[in-house]
Amino acid sequence: MSKSDRIVAAGHPKYHKGEVHINKQGDCFRGVPEAVWNFYIGGYQVCQKWLKDRKGRTLSDEDILHYHKIVVALAETIKLMQLIDAAIPSFPIK
Repeated sequence: MSKSDRIVAAGHPKYHKGEVHINKQGDCFRGVPEAVWNFYIGGYQVCQKWLKDRKGRTLSDEDILHYHKIVVALAETIKLMQLIDAAIPSFPIK
């Protein structure tokens, strides 16, 4: 992410083709898989909610690093869920 203003603006974040835009200036996170963006936990879309909770704030370097870690953790979670689903041939277990 560039260091222009890094403010999460109203009406954002917006996802488009692997990019999570946080404002109209073009600040965005690149390389976010669609499955990660659309991943829900407890009724919340994790990647969107984290940024919405910071609306109006300038993201620090630590915030940006933390968001990257969230994306990686969710991608790995999705992989593990797929492996578990493949290991269990039929659900529910009888």
